[in-house]
Amino acid sequence: MQQETILYQRNPEYIPRVAAVHDMCGYGKCSLTAAIPILSAAGCDVCPVPTALFSAHTKFPVYTFQDTTDMLPAYLDAWGKIGVKLDGIYSGFLGSAEQVELIKRLYREYPKALRLVDPVMGDAGAMYPTYTKQMCQAVRTLADGADVLMPNLTEASLLTGRDYPGRGLTDSEATEWVGTLLDLGAKNVVLKGIDRADGKIRNFVGNAQAGAASRIELVHDKLPYMIHGTGDAFAAALCGAVMAGRNLAQAARIAGEFVRHAMESTRHQPDFQKRGVSFELNLGELTGLAQK
Repeated sequence: MQQETILYQRNPEYIPRVAAVHDMCGYGKCSLTAAIPILSAAGCDVCPVPTALFSAHTKFPVYTFQDTTDMLPAYLDAWGKIGVKLDGIYSGFLGSAEQVELIKRLYREYPKALRLVDPVMGDAGAMYPTYTKQMCQAVRTLADGADVLMPNLTEASLLTGRDYPGRGLTDSEATEWVGTLLDLGAKNVVLKGIDRADGKIRNFVGNAQAGAASRIELVHDKLPYMIHGTGDAFAAALCGAVMAGRNLAQAARIAGEFVRHAMESTRHQPDFQKRGVSFELNLGELTGLAQK
């Protein structure tokens, strides 16, 4: 029964306000260019907190990177002075280790807001090029008290200090990994992108009160190509579904199918393997969530 707990009780006449603490890419579909439209489609008022500015995402051979750490204290001060209220705090890619303390400041100033943590640090067994071990250690502290922690397996390895095992996990190994992540202090965990090379992608949902052994396995059809930005799209859709009043397992299933359908739309777009996931044609899957 714990797995069916609804994290946010949605009033259908109210639009919940979510701070999206993430970077902004001018080109390439990821981070805030995914979070803003996806959360908005799910019925949320999105308040961006830009952690870095990129000309394009880091899969391109050339990009500019501007860390915004120095501007963010005054940015949040101004929010306080005008009385901004938040119902959720969704964090993703960070520009520096110091930004973790700014997220914790939001937690202190908005203690009733849901804490939705996507620890965007790497993929395929490697850290992203702008990250350091110090940054990963700082991000690890966000797991304690997170209402939802949603790493991929690379990020799970960085959070727990365990060796990266590759994408395929057996059922017992998945249970063990979910348990290790819950041990960091997260209330709920979604372990993303487990690939057993059987034509399926699996996500595992675990709850601290129910225990890792009662984790839920969600299975989606795997497409024969990879696209940049699907993790960000998944996290934003999951957050939107949670804020629409769905329980976490429902939200994770909605997010997984949304991403799969968006990937199917993406392959018809020019340079899709470089640019990233194109979800615009599939936003209709999310627009009715808040009314149902």
